[in-house]
Amino acid sequence: MKYQEFEHLKKLEDKENPLSDLYEDEEGNTFYIEPIFYSYFTNFKTFYPEKVNDVLDELFRVVKVNKKVIFTGMDEEYEDEPVTKKEGYIIYTFFDLTDKLKIFLENKSRGSDYGD
Repeated sequence: MKYQEFEHLKKLEDKENPLSDLYEDEEGNTFYIEPIFYSYFTNFKTFYPEKVNDVLDELFRVVKVNKKVIFTGMDEEYEDEPVTKKEGYIIYTFFDLTDKLKIFLENKSRGSDYGD
């Protein structure tokens, strides 16, 4: 995929994780962006355009502090696993970023509770 927010960074190839984009910043820190994560981000941009730079600043801060990050769309609350698997990387969800910024969003994308 082509994500305009990361065009200024070096894009790397990881054949073991072809569904996610891998980027390297100026300091050599690397991070993956999963498609579901970017979908959340795209929807967020529509509803909160004034907060987009805050989320990006937090994302890049997390990368600088942790050096190796997978930004996943999966949610730990539902025990989903990230699409990207890479040893030594920490997992961060879109909601981890927004919660840190005190922008509380409700994830309404989960399945129905009917029939349980």
